[in-house]
Amino acid sequence: MLDRLRIRYQFRHALIFGGLLLALLLCIWGAPAPDSFRFAILGDRTGEAQAGVYEQVWKEVAAETPAFVLSVGDTIQGMNDSSAETEWREIDRMLKPFRRYPLYLVPGNHDIWSPQSERLFQQHAAHNVHYSFDYGQAHFTVLDNSRSDELAAQELAFLEADLKAHAGQPLKMIVSHRPSWLVNVALGNPRFALHQLARRYGVQYVIAGHLHQMLDLSLEGVTYVSMASSGGHLRLSRAYEDGWFFGHALVEVHGKSIEFSIRELGSPYGEGRITKLTDWGMAGLVKRDQPESAPAK
Repeated sequence: MLDRLRIRYQFRHALIFGGLLLALLLCIWGAPAPDSFRFAILGDRTGEAQAGVYEQVWKEVAAETPAFVLSVGDTIQGMNDSSAETEWREIDRMLKPFRRYPLYLVPGNHDIWSPQSERLFQQHAAHNVHYSFDYGQAHFTVLDNSRSDELAAQELAFLEADLKAHAGQPLKMIVSHRPSWLVNVALGNPRFALHQLARRYGVQYVIAGHLHQMLDLSLEGVTYVSMASSGGHLRLSRAYEDGWFFGHALVEVHGKSIEFSIRELGSPYGEGRITKLTDWGMAGLVKRDQPESAPAK
């Protein structure tokens, strides 16, 4: 009888100890990412930043409780080595209330223009100029084309090595600031290196900023997205239906499926309209004779 009680006592304490150990390991390593999650994609903040817009974008994003936030670049106005450090400190101050959301920055042409600005980007972004990361079943490759409209050979080499090393991930996205792919995709030309690599390794989405315009293009099963502005000035017609508006994308991942929700800012910077990615094309809204989705509540 005593032996049985002793065994039960030891078993109970082993379970308690095991639970505590598991909790400790999860605190150290972080809980495994779920198969279903959401994240936000921000467009450019700068390129003649409009006062108050970026701050409201973050407030609306925070209300959606994303697992993380991905920004397509142009976080500071930049272009001046003497003021760049001050600008990055202002960004750090601005984002302090949102530090609970991991932020992945892409280098834009307003972020990197010189050796000193490159060092500052790496310091404040806490990443190299190109890098990759996983969340759950999704893999993200971030490329640097901040100083050229084209992707340099070293960026393509990094991309190929990275995609090869993560070939087993079922969901893949490539992100850069400039849409180096725009002309080829618009002309339906698949014979360029980025697209060939995307096709070879099963990349579903290629995301960029720089234009400040919401566009959605497709080539051989790969979706190419140009993000709307998250603070940089609106250009040309400045009309919503042409893709000129302030907002962000909320991306829902469920297993192997991905769904984009394109969200315009609410008042006073927009009307809070919500659309699907497929509502957009290479020249703005595809169906302009129909009302957009209802405003967010």
